[in-house]
Amino acid sequence: MGWMLEHLGRVIASYLEQPEHGFEPFVPPDPVALGQTIRPGDVLLVEGNSRISGAIKYLTQSTWSHAALYVGPIEIDGGAGDPHNLIEALLGNGVVSTPLAAYSRYHTRICRPIGLSREDCRRVCEFAISRIGVQYDLKNIIDLGRYLVPLPVPQRWRRRMIALGSGDPTRLICSGIIAQAFQSIRYPILPNITRVGSRSAQEEILRIRHSSLFVPRDFDISPYFAVVKPTIEQGFDYRAVRWADHREPRLADGVPVEAG
Repeated sequence: MGWMLEHLGRVIASYLEQPEHGFEPFVPPDPVALGQTIRPGDVLLVEGNSRISGAIKYLTQSTWSHAALYVGPIEIDGGAGDPHNLIEALLGNGVVSTPLAAYSRYHTRICRPIGLSREDCRRVCEFAISRIGVQYDLKNIIDLGRYLVPLPVPQRWRRRMIALGSGDPTRLICSGIIAQAFQSIRYPILPNITRVGSRSAQEEILRIRHSSLFVPRDFDISPYFAVVKPTIEQGFDYRAVRWADHREPRLADGVPVEAG
């Protein structure tokens, strides 16, 4: 029975990982600036283009559907091609290492933990690297099936759909492994909420917090992570922007002449 459930789980996972046709990122990526700006300990948020990405973006009401931790170059067996420097949890593969170049065509965002010491940064990265090989439990069909539910979903249920199955450490979504890495050094991601407007809201927050389950958006809205934009970090100059509707002035003996 177990192998049948796992086979069915792989079929569902394969379907969910298929890209959506016609997807275009909001912002044209700049992979050179991204590579020059990102550093170990940074969380890379990704606007994915798969079916499961669309579901996560809807359920979390966010642009971001995936998160990976940048740890710097790591050694891998048969390391040909681009160096692996990201740790991420993928539905079909579990926790793996990936080159930053894998997301060169995607809309991304860097979220940087503020005040993280060099030693704690090393511990966070080592924690994530040590989880390479942890697998997603594909036999949990209910856990996978949450992303097949026809949308829309009532707002009060969206977080609960994400939270299904979070009690098993082998059922990791992308943000879960990163949250665990930061929790290992007691670095906060979202603030502790002590006062809320209603008992039901308080119970919901406590339940989600107890499951240690986070979504990519949480790093974006966290007051303890700074949003780092590579274009700005590398020295943005608005005067250097080339606009499609701008015509270069003609030259007459080296002197600009306005087009008539």
